[in-house]
Amino acid sequence: MSRLLFLEMVLTCQAILFDLDGVLVDSTLAVERVWRKWALAHNVDPEYVVESAHGRRSIETVRAVAPHLDADQENLKVENMEINDKEGIIAIPGAQELLSSLPPERFTIVTSATAALASARLGYAGLRMPERLVTADDVTEGKPSPEPYLKGAAMLGFAPADCVVFEDTPAGVRSGRAAGMRVIALKTTYPAIELASADAVLDSFAGVNARFINGSLCLDLPAT
Repeated sequence: MSRLLFLEMVLTCQAILFDLDGVLVDSTLAVERVWRKWALAHNVDPEYVVESAHGRRSIETVRAVAPHLDADQENLKVENMEINDKEGIIAIPGAQELLSSLPPERFTIVTSATAALASARLGYAGLRMPERLVTADDVTEGKPSPEPYLKGAAMLGFAPADCVVFEDTPAGVRSGRAAGMRVIALKTTYPAIELASADAVLDSFAGVNARFINGSLCLDLPAT
């Protein structure tokens, strides 16, 4: 069965791990504004920097696009710029409804943002921050390494195979699959062709429903 074309599907799992930017929160314009401004200040190609930034920890982006700079120092600058840029940051349609339908102990957020930035963006978007989440501060290797999602599953107390990931970037999809999890990708940041390794690719949360039945989560996914 194609990973991109499928009939209506029901996935059974024990927990759901959500990426933040591009999955729960629409921050694309803010992310691009900040990285373009940073790139121009350092005479680096803005398009290359923006393309490199999606789905990765900012410190890893700096290391990749400007290895001659002090990554720790530049990372702090970028983080402060991102925290202060809240224009246009809103919840992804359907995110609030899906989160509200889930038992709090059965989901978390696994993000390449720092805890401070994640908290700021969730607040700007009007979404409640989970009691526990995995951020850039909690890992030594960011996505596409499986470390972030493995930590998320362990934190919730479930085996990786019992978890489903929602992602929007190729790096995030690779991270979830490398962790041994099923991955649902949203076409909010990248086209479907670049998310082809996901188990399913959706336009949005429209038609996605979660039910808690006999101790398990059942995810209804729409036909595409």
